[in-house]
Amino acid sequence: MTEAIKETHFTFPGQQGFYKGKVRDVYIFEKELVVVASDRISAFDVVLPRAIPYKGQVLNQIAAKFLEATSDLVPNWVSTVPDPNVTIGKRCEPFKVEMVVRGYLAGHAAREYKAGKRVLCGVPLPEGLKENDPLPTPIITPTTKADAGHDEDISREEILRQGIVEAADYEQLEAYTLALFQRGQEMAREKGLILVDTKYEFGKHEGKIFLIDEIHTPDSSRYFYEEGYSDNQARELPQKQLSKEFVRQWLIAGGFQGKEGQQIPEMTDEIVESISDRYIELFEKITGEKFVKAETANLENRIEEAILNQLK
Repeated sequence: MTEAIKETHFTFPGQQGFYKGKVRDVYIFEKELVVVASDRISAFDVVLPRAIPYKGQVLNQIAAKFLEATSDLVPNWVSTVPDPNVTIGKRCEPFKVEMVVRGYLAGHAAREYKAGKRVLCGVPLPEGLKENDPLPTPIITPTTKADAGHDEDISREEILRQGIVEAADYEQLEAYTLALFQRGQEMAREKGLILVDTKYEFGKHEGKIFLIDEIHTPDSSRYFYEEGYSDNQARELPQKQLSKEFVRQWLIAGGFQGKEGQQIPEMTDEIVESISDRYIELFEKITGEKFVKAETANLENRIEEAILNQLK
């Protein structure tokens, strides 16, 4: 099997801290963050036992491409991408909400609607919608950012009432979110895709709001294929998705949904390789570019050297 990066344990000069997320290893400096996109994969809020070759590179490079393509709309945190798996940028103080934006009734929103809810995060939804139908206009359905466990739905009114984000800042986050989503949808359409829903995270650096984290990747977004969409809706068939939904479906078929007592199905070499191939396919479809596999021999050394050279 190709080498994959499960986790990193570097120590850099001037480093002030370290944070291990589900997928990313974050090295903290006074004014900068060094973020390593590992090959870990998570589903149902659980990190799976085996890493997926090239997955970190796929996510890091898709995010870099879309952050650059939207930098005229919203300033973002990125300073440089010194390695296929590494991004270095401004250390921002994150807002404690994720801005989830939806153009279609899919996923969590569809499940809530099916259960009879007609108001989602304070936003009213019209009667008579089917799963995967377009919404009259895109809606923002924020969630709280949980340090542990699941993020929770929250309304704009509650965010302001609890003082989680100041009113002026929140208005700016909403404006940025809708502008980014519109650009994301336009770019997806050019590739024969529909950007269904996604999430954005923002933070402040020296008093200014910046877009942080990844954007428009298959881990943070749901895409449908445009071809066949209308026909599938008319016949009430599932939509062909471009996201990591296929990983969730494989786990569900193996009896795992992240609940207590459930066992993750065995991740054979064949399964790991097939997930890796699908991520590469996602990259090529979303970006319209050929994926160039980075050298994976001495992967950790390659990443460490790239970071050290940049920090100099």
